[in-house]
Amino acid sequence: MKLFTNATIVIGNGEVLEEASLLIEGKIIRQVGEVCIDSSNIDVIDAKGKVITPGLIDVHTHLGVHEEGIGAEGHDFNETSSPLTPEVRAMDGINPADKGFEDARRAGITTVQVLPGSANVIGGEMVTLKTAGTIVDQMVIREPSGMKAAFGENPKRIHGHKGKAPITRMAIASMFRQELLKAKHYMMEVEKEESVEIDLGLENLAKALRKEIPIRAHAHRADDIVTLIRLAKEFDLNISIEHCTEGHQISEFVAASNAPAAIGPTLSTRSKIELADKGWHTAGILANAGVPVSITTDHPVVGIENLLQSAALAVKHGMKTTDAWKAITLQAAKHLGVDDRVGSLEEGKDADFVIWGGDPFDTRNEVEVTYVNGEVVYEQEFLKEK
Repeated sequence: MKLFTNATIVIGNGEVLEEASLLIEGKIIRQVGEVCIDSSNIDVIDAKGKVITPGLIDVHTHLGVHEEGIGAEGHDFNETSSPLTPEVRAMDGINPADKGFEDARRAGITTVQVLPGSANVIGGEMVTLKTAGTIVDQMVIREPSGMKAAFGENPKRIHGHKGKAPITRMAIASMFRQELLKAKHYMMEVEKEESVEIDLGLENLAKALRKEIPIRAHAHRADDIVTLIRLAKEFDLNISIEHCTEGHQISEFVAASNAPAAIGPTLSTRSKIELADKGWHTAGILANAGVPVSITTDHPVVGIENLLQSAALAVKHGMKTTDAWKAITLQAAKHLGVDDRVGSLEEGKDADFVIWGGDPFDTRNEVEVTYVNGEVVYEQEFLKEK
């Protein structure tokens, strides 16, 4: 067992404890706050002056499927041979040796969701995993953790430029609708018959129709967000709004949908028309309206090491500090459906946590040690020498 004492502990649920302790046993958190234990078999670490937080969570990344700096050889995130590819899985394209995973650990990020890209109307299944490991299958927390969809400019540009549908937003919606209707019909046929030919894509979409997984849909512009919510009602789907760039324009409408939103990558440039109203105010406005908000870098659009900075900038522009912390810890875990294991420092959860040299929202303070499953996965060099 390891006992960290005298620390400021950010629980992740909005609570902050001063001069508090954290006890871990193996891979699990055993006690937080005032630790009462009678045992000589404890490694005690004095963390006075340090801040301990949950491992951070980025809910929308392309880690391992869009590797940096190697061009097309590292592009395994968009299967652009068709605008409808529900049969593919991000998990099958992840390279755990991608440098982005190392950057994540150095930045205190211990859990990520890896998604297919946004080239396709329906892009395939995604996976949620820890950022430490060499075998993807052993890093997984939830698989699949959603089905990717995309509205707006990207599917139009990628496929419309080839003279193929979708060329318009109308076609994006109609193709989404048609594929979901096919999946509904497929499900009825499977129930009626014993010898239906298996269709992997429709099998995967059936998971969304049965609400086993959500549809996680790329939608920047307000009208695309409304189209997504309209289709979700039509098919009775669980959804999350990925990016939600103009969500602040229709915050009450978004809140009424009860859909969570993954905001970002706000640190990027306005590289296309649908990002014209991008700004740091969006996360705070949506959170204040009652929308469950997470913050994302969309790595490698923005380097994953900028996740905490993104949360701090959201605070600078009106987001409550407690909401910003939740957006990269407990609410992010809820967004991914893994809050029973990660996202907060609570008894029984995975021992994923970070020790900081001071207030993490002061960007001058660095990660000193990152733990995943109770093991050190990153440590600053000066600490290794002690």
